[in-house]
Amino acid sequence: MKTSLKTTVAFLLAGAFSGTVFAADFEDTARVVRVVPQVEQFNQPQQECHNEYVQGQRQERNIGGSILGGLAGGLLGNQVGGGSGRTAATAAGAIAGAIVGDRVENTNQQPSEQVVRQCRTVDNWQSRTNGYAVTYEYNGRTYTSVMPYDPGERLRLRVSLNPRN
Repeated sequence: MKTSLKTTVAFLLAGAFSGTVFAADFEDTARVVRVVPQVEQFNQPQQECHNEYVQGQRQERNIGGSILGGLAGGLLGNQVGGGSGRTAATAAGAIAGAIVGDRVENTNQQPSEQVVRQCRTVDNWQSRTNGYAVTYEYNGRTYTSVMPYDPGERLRLRVSLNPRN
């Protein structure tokens, strides 16, 4: 810091003896006291998806097995008994045959499974550093400036001297 004070005095004295005082610029360094990152929070929503397996609609039931089973059962029932017993046996055989034929025809039908993609939007909060609040000491005074980078322990300064009117 002694060098900067000597430089400043030299510029002022040179201006005083020349009769005209001009503004003077020179470079110097200052001691960094504190650096605080300026952090910004922002949301960048994302799609979150997964697959679900759902039961599809069953296929229509086939009636061909019921018809064939009813006919076969009726024929078999008709072969049993005589008179009014034969009529009852034919009806019972037709009903039983229709039930068995329906079960045989429609037993192999499996409910279909379908894949359904489910998506939703979720928040995704992130942080980013937009700059640094740098506090530094120069010539016995403390200053703070926002800078795009962390300067480290020492900060280079451009010092400008202007006469006071």
